Formats: sequence, structure tokens, C-alpha cells
Amino acid sequence: MADAAESIGILQFALDAVVDQQQVIANNIANEDTPDFQASRVSFQSSLAQALRVGGDASVEDSPEGLASGINGNNVSLPTEMSFMQENNLENQAVDNGLSSQFTILSDAIGA
Repeated sequence: MADAAESIGILQFALDAVVDQQQVIANNIANEDTPDFQASRVSFQSSLAQALRVGGDASVEDSPEGLASGINGNNVSLPTEMSFMQENNLENQAVDNGLSSQFTILSDAIGA
């Protein structure tokens, strides 16, 4: 079982990745009408899961979304980006709840 410092470190990595993910989604939306713009996606979940299973470091990757391009060469889909944003908000809430729980545990231990 992970100690508090390790758990907070893992949650900090996840929070940083969620922030990176939000910035990429915002950039994709901002470039919805930019000719030849190719949407990106941040991936960290599988790397984090593997690092937790077998040890080692997790990484954050920024990769193309792989959606088909439209007439102007742009592949941003606003409905897709909005869906990613909702998913990202849920991930952010989960990480925030995890951090809050860890800090509550530490606060209770210090106060005891």
C-alpha cells in the first residue's frame, strides 16, 4: 500500500496531466476554424496505470486525435471536444477528491 507522500505524488502527476489535457482541448476548440489544424489529445491514463502496476515512471503524451479532416484540412470536431472536456472535468473532480482525502487523513493524523 502506498504511503501518503507517494499517494499525493501520484495524484499530483494526475492533476498535472489533467491540466495539460484541458489546455490541449482548449487549444483544439480555439482552432476549430483554422485551416489545416490537426487536433491533439493528451494521454496519460494507461502510462499511469502501468507505472502503478509494475513501478517506474508515468508519462504524458500529446498525440494527434486521428479524426478525418474536413474540406479545409481541419479535423476539429466541436462535439468531440466538448465530450472530451466533460470527461476531463470528471477526471479533475476525481483527482481533486483524492487529494482532499489524502490531506484530510494527514490533517487528522497531525491533530491526533
